Amino acid sequence: MALNYNLSKVYALSDNDSEFVNEILTLFVTEVPEDLLQIKEGIKKKDHKHAYAYAHKIKPTLDLLGLNVAFEEILQLEAWTKTEGKKKDIEDTFKSIKSQINDAVKEIKKDFDL
Repeated sequence: MALNYNLSKVYALSDNDSEFVNEILTLFVTEVPEDLLQIKEGIKKKDHKHAYAYAHKIKPTLDLLGLNVAFEEILQLEAWTKTEGKKKDIEDTFKSIKSQINDAVKEIKKDFDL
């Protein structure tokens, strides 16, 4: 039972095509953690444009996989990049996003043998 993600939107989008769902999940577990590292790097280097680009890239995936809190927080991160906020103002939000994504990745890998 999925605790950290929700596939209802993925199944609706795919007309219950399990092969398509597997492809989406495989992309999620392989690409999103890499994108998170890029966001972290952007925050660390105060490269707001870099952080924004990767936050913007993963935003639809968070919505698609039902990571609602992480989705709302990625919106906060995007807003932070636009105002070129201070690093300390976004660190806790980033940690929360990272934690939610890591939990979802672990659970998906286990649930789908990825």
